[in-house]
Amino acid sequence: MCQARGVNSEVIDNLRRVFQAVNDFAKSAEKSTGLTGPQLWAVKILASKSPMRVSDLARNMYLRPPTVVGILDRLERKGLITRTLSEEDRRVVKITLTAQGEVLATQAPEVVQDVLMKGLDELSNEQFTSAEEGMKLMVKVLGAEHLIPQPLHETTTAAIQL
Repeated sequence: MCQARGVNSEVIDNLRRVFQAVNDFAKSAEKSTGLTGPQLWAVKILASKSPMRVSDLARNMYLRPPTVVGILDRLERKGLITRTLSEEDRRVVKITLTAQGEVLATQAPEVVQDVLMKGLDELSNEQFTSAEEGMKLMVKVLGAEHLIPQPLHETTTAAIQL
């Protein structure tokens, strides 16, 4: 068993930094757009790949379709997307940005999910494997293996207080 070697403080500080970064991105997105991070991420993906099916958007966001449907409901109420039934298959719903949604997508700040994806893509295979294994260990340490991952939202002050 590993004994504390004075690095516990550094690990906790780095976790705080991650929470703070997510929080800062979420606050910036909400302040400038009125959207949560996941809502803005959906808009950004749709800006580059619409029209899309709900299942395709969910796959691009690494979320389950029911979670994405809730995000889309809120975006539709804000007038940023439209949903239309596919003419080829009436069971398929296609999502498209409205003109208002397209304008918002071009003017909105970058979302934390995109920053993470770009950063992970730039890692060497060895660095990626190291990061992946480190995250798996943190999940295990926290006993969170059973949790279903949720979208990155603004963190609470309590979470940052670690």
